[in-house]
Amino acid sequence: MQRAATFTRMDARNRSIPDWFDRIRTGQVLLPRFQRHLAWAHGEVGALLEAVLRSLPAGAVLVLEVGNDQPFESRTMVGAPDPVERCTEHLLDGQQRLTALWRSLNDDYEDRTWLIGNEVDEEFGTARTAVVGQARYWRNGDQYPRWVDDPVQLWARRFIPARLLRPGDIQQEIRTWADAATQNDLASSRDLENEIGRLRVLISTYNIPYLSLPTTTPRDVALDVFIKLNTSSVPLTAYDIVVAQLEAKTGQPLHDMVASLVSAAPNAEIYRDPGNWALDVASLREDHSPTQASYLKLLPSSFNEHWELIVAGVDWATRFIEDEKVFDALRLPTVAVLPILAALYDSLPTQPDQLGRARTILRAYTWRSFLTRRYEQSVGSRSLQDFRGLRTALVKDLAIEDLASIVPIFDEDEYPLPTTESLQQARWPRYKDILGRGVLAVSLRAGGHDLADGAPASRDSVKHREYHHLFPDSIITGDAAGLPSSRSYRALNCALITWRTNRTIAAREPIAYLRDRMDGAGGLGEQVIRDRLSTHLVPYEELLVGWSHLTDAEDRGEVIRSDYEHFLAARARLLLGPALDLCNGMIPTS
Repeated sequence: MQRAATFTRMDARNRSIPDWFDRIRTGQVLLPRFQRHLAWAHGEVGALLEAVLRSLPAGAVLVLEVGNDQPFESRTMVGAPDPVERCTEHLLDGQQRLTALWRSLNDDYEDRTWLIGNEVDEEFGTARTAVVGQARYWRNGDQYPRWVDDPVQLWARRFIPARLLRPGDIQQEIRTWADAATQNDLASSRDLENEIGRLRVLISTYNIPYLSLPTTTPRDVALDVFIKLNTSSVPLTAYDIVVAQLEAKTGQPLHDMVASLVSAAPNAEIYRDPGNWALDVASLREDHSPTQASYLKLLPSSFNEHWELIVAGVDWATRFIEDEKVFDALRLPTVAVLPILAALYDSLPTQPDQLGRARTILRAYTWRSFLTRRYEQSVGSRSLQDFRGLRTALVKDLAIEDLASIVPIFDEDEYPLPTTESLQQARWPRYKDILGRGVLAVSLRAGGHDLADGAPASRDSVKHREYHHLFPDSIITGDAAGLPSSRSYRALNCALITWRTNRTIAAREPIAYLRDRMDGAGGLGEQVIRDRLSTHLVPYEELLVGWSHLTDAEDRGEVIRSDYEHFLAARARLLLGPALDLCNGMIPTS
């Protein structure tokens, strides 16, 4: 009771993005060190930027006011400079949002450049601001694709770099870029400047609300608030509100209907919440984008009438995805494919040869979803576009080569298929990035046999598998090699193996743990291990390396870095063929 008397209530306030940026830049806002270094996936960064540029709410943040002494050990946000002023606030909740805005507008992502353009909303036929996270990669000291850094080529695609929208006095930088983009056409350059100015106003006037705990808040109370906000809070969701209203309109208990879906398609909930999945399918079937905003547009009579088809579609899509060796939500690169596949169920032909061609198209669509950037942003609108095109393709029994003009994801100029360079940049599959999980999905499609017991990957076995560094993280980031953890945590350095095998391998150099596997393979030796690695699309020769014989630290580090880069390049080449086969609807032969 005494503690409550010392606790002052929280104040709710507004603060503009420029004000937040000033405080981040000077170090007035810092993070408590107990905050984890989590990074949003690219799709979440793009969605936040689009919300800001469309003047939509993006949620509130929570700060703890700081007096003369900081209550917790602190650090700067990722990408922020060292503090030059006294810290006045600790950011308890909102790290990901503010970090995403800071890094995207300051062009601080090593593997993405954020671009601002326009797109047409397929449902309403209106133009709206769109954000694109263009993947970048380095080769021989140059960053690719080069057109991103060329104002003429960038503006020819009608993109503006997001860095020109960052707060601050950068008018000369804007004018220089506009002049270059328009090739010094004065009138066009000034028009472009004005358009950039209009977008900058949206950024500069956007408020991010925040709740503020006073300096008198005890440390344990502040920690308790942080924990509850991050782990225990269960707010009323938009889905709950939609369900209540839809049930009122249909007279049917939606929760009971969803329970019947789970009974008919028991594996559906392994991939996604069945209720949201069903509502997304219903939205697509009524030609709406699969978003919560569309749920309230659903016609109650149509929803009830089509329920059995929705259930059958979800069951079919579940089996289709499992046939592609994607076994659960943690291994699914993007949920965008699920409602589209299910909504296409009653467009599938029944004649066997036609059905085979349809499955080929849907396999190609699914893997393009996993291995391109199509669904990194604007998922709802893009899902509706692709659904419409695929439905037409199935009804007309079109060939894959005829799809680029009607199904946007098949436009390879706009959504290029993977390359060895892009595969090498893909991040660790535990992150939510589509491509990182896509790389893992391709390797599991090849079989994914465990390195020790030889068991193939399956829905049951993946539950007990862990993400293993083929080149151990402690070696890659150790004193000798000295690479950043972002280089170690690449999808190509990952294999999914049993936790028992992972514990046995531990942090040993590859040649040591591979020899142990050979000795433990019942006398079958090297060929067995080669075969097991091949089911992960892992190159054996480039992995069979060790450095314990090197005594000079500098030589050791150089060899480790060189071996690692050769391994990543070799695995990218090995994985690229099957990836491209899948993107073209074929079943890989190797």
